[in-house]
Amino acid sequence: MVEVTRTFTVATGPGDVLEYLKDFGNATEWDPGTQSCDRLGTGPVEVGARWHNVSKIAGVETELTYELTRLEPGRVVFNGSNDTATTTDDISFTAAGEGSTLTYHATIEFHGAAKLGAPIAKAVFEKIGNDTEDSLTRVFGAPA
Repeated sequence: MVEVTRTFTVATGPGDVLEYLKDFGNATEWDPGTQSCDRLGTGPVEVGARWHNVSKIAGVETELTYELTRLEPGRVVFNGSNDTATTTDDISFTAAGEGSTLTYHATIEFHGAAKLGAPIAKAVFEKIGNDTEDSLTRVFGAPA
């Protein structure tokens, strides 16, 4: 299993952060590996909403189905899965002046033979963690 955590501050308040992050379709703007992320189904974005995600990481393309599993003030959690891995993107945020402090915690659990690549994947996902922090700071603005 690989875990990556980043905590950082942005200029956008928690309410707007929640509205943006709860729609995983926006991952194309902030998740460095996401190539496309299309909503499956219709209706309000709430717990149970799902997306088809195509990501390219270290030159390898993979498809996962993500589901919004937790939505509350100050926190969104998405779980993604395919035959090779199960992922969790857990993003919490609190007010920090007029902005927010975000904690991004990603967990990737590999299945079957893919488990053998976990030690190498750790370095790759640490870089992705840095890139995700940079992307979310760009989206939400750096604090003044």
